[in-house]
Amino acid sequence: MSDVAVHLGEKRRSAITSTALSSSVMLRAIQDSFVKLDPRKLSKNPVILATEIVALLATISTVSAFITGTYPWWAFQIALWLWFTVLFANFAESIAEGRGKAAADALRAQRVDVKAKLIIDETGAVVPTAAYKLAAGDVVLVETGDVIPSDGEIIEGVASVNEAAITGESAPVIREAGGDRSAVTGGTTVVSDWIKVRITADAGSTFLDRMIAMVEGAERRKTPNEMALTVLLAGLTLIFLIVVVTLLGLGQYSGVKLDPLVLGALFICLIPTTIGALLSAIGIAGMDRLLKFNVLATSGRAVEASGDVDTLLLDKTGTITHGNRMATEVIPAPGVRPEAALRAAMMASLADETAEGRSIVDLALEKGLTGVPPKDSTPVPFSASTRISGLDAGADVWRKGAVDAVLKLVGMAEGDAPAEFAAAVDRIARAGGTPLAVAENGVLVGVVYLKDVVKAGVKERFADLRRMGLRTVMITGDNPVTAASIASEAGVDDFLAEATPEDKLRLIREEQAKGRLVAMCGDGSNDAPALAQADVGVAMQTGTQAAREAGNMVDLDSDPTKVIEIVEVGKQMLITRGALTTFSIANDVAKYFAIIPAIFVVSLPALSSLNIMQLSNPRSAILSAIIFNALIIIALIPLALRGVKYRPIGAARLLQRNLLIYGLGGIVAPFVGIKIIDVLITAIHLA
Repeated sequence: MSDVAVHLGEKRRSAITSTALSSSVMLRAIQDSFVKLDPRKLSKNPVILATEIVALLATISTVSAFITGTYPWWAFQIALWLWFTVLFANFAESIAEGRGKAAADALRAQRVDVKAKLIIDETGAVVPTAAYKLAAGDVVLVETGDVIPSDGEIIEGVASVNEAAITGESAPVIREAGGDRSAVTGGTTVVSDWIKVRITADAGSTFLDRMIAMVEGAERRKTPNEMALTVLLAGLTLIFLIVVVTLLGLGQYSGVKLDPLVLGALFICLIPTTIGALLSAIGIAGMDRLLKFNVLATSGRAVEASGDVDTLLLDKTGTITHGNRMATEVIPAPGVRPEAALRAAMMASLADETAEGRSIVDLALEKGLTGVPPKDSTPVPFSASTRISGLDAGADVWRKGAVDAVLKLVGMAEGDAPAEFAAAVDRIARAGGTPLAVAENGVLVGVVYLKDVVKAGVKERFADLRRMGLRTVMITGDNPVTAASIASEAGVDDFLAEATPEDKLRLIREEQAKGRLVAMCGDGSNDAPALAQADVGVAMQTGTQAAREAGNMVDLDSDPTKVIEIVEVGKQMLITRGALTTFSIANDVAKYFAIIPAIFVVSLPALSSLNIMQLSNPRSAILSAIIFNALIIIALIPLALRGVKYRPIGAARLLQRNLLIYGLGGIVAPFVGIKIIDVLITAIHLA
């Protein structure tokens, strides 16, 4: 196993899962905060763009105040805090993006100069070639110790591959030609045997390249919900702009000369700058939180949609089950001791490198046997003509294979097999398993039960999904009897048997037509259409290239129950956005009581009764509100990044909780905060 690959995998996982704000992330965020002052960049956030425009006008007013001598330092402070408001808003987004960029930097560190062994079609010769020169369609040979140069599909051979550089897990996995485990990823390492790989990605478009682009987050598109909220914030900004302009006319009518700088401050305090500043950070942080669970999301919409998923469809093979049928039992023939039957099955499988053969050896080892091939033994490889494989060692001969082939080998017709043996074969077949007969020295000794094994912990996790209100449906190409057995063992709510790719696609469309949001987990090429159609398509990293391309999420751990964390992150993002929107709108209420009396108290003394905070004077009231408006943004950045904790409670209780905590808190916090700031700035004579 490659220690370097393990180290790189651990480094990547550490970068992804770290929640601390490192000095490098902070420094990059501060730099980006100034870069984002470009109005073209702020145009996507109308609230903060409006704040920047007012800050610019306030700066002009400050220059004028210094010329005329009319409270110049007060005007300077107003302009300064308005610019801080814009910078803090940019800082919130930059922090969220910066954590993703830090993870991307860790991924870039995995890139190494790899020499590929390119196979020339015409001659079959192997030519050393730089990995960056490979193109889609090229075929390369990868042997023990070699780094796989680029993404591809195995077309020949079987090998043990260390994928620590991608998944962070040091345990090697088996990759082989054919089936749903033929995809390999550039940067992973072959630790045994050899494979021929057909390259499927051109230079610069490998899975690692896409991972880097995903985790950086800067190109994250806004979700429909987020765009709707942006429109709402833009509408509120326009409404309050009209209100402020109207106040200017009202002041002239009532004989009050209103300072444009004061009106600008009022405008900024009225519009929902808090949620406007944190909106992008919340969305980016949602994708970043998925990285902590080793899930890559290719779109923000997928993260958001996962919070509202109603139905989860899961492909059986490789998703609910391990993918390869595994030996769970060796049933002895009449008159044969169980230990002898198990030992014969193990000996027949010692030279078998298939997943089924290895599972038989593993079963024997678990039962206490030792798996050492005899000296001078000769393996007998599986042949499609004989449908038998085994091992020869001197006078001893062990064979395993299809029941009819092994019976023929030992000189029996199918009708002559012992009744107990035939009953065991029938029971295995009815349960959807695969029976393999075993013979030792020409004598029938037993039958191996190969079955689809449900992954550990799946049933409990599906029970959690049920409590969250999700309906789980297993999709499989197996017959209904086998499908029912596995569905019961896995604990899913329903199943679709003998499913074709068209059936999967049709089921998803039917669910969506009923107004449900559908998540699909899969790993095979036959899952690709369904993954593309689903609202949330989670492809397993161990799956085919087609599946990974079709989904909008990739699970690096290939754990189908990971969808629980995906759903929780989606719900957490929606709840966080709702909570901070409630807080932002609520805390504007307190600002009215700070600024409105300050504007009109001289000409309309009756408004002094609204000064319930008993602020020192109009200038300190306005400055205190502006300072609080800026500081509350940076105070809420940790909550935006961490998210409001998700609890599986009803929508009504969730609304009550939000109104109580963030609605009431949004009203109370400014009263306390503005009063404290007013006392401080008055004490040090800033206003």
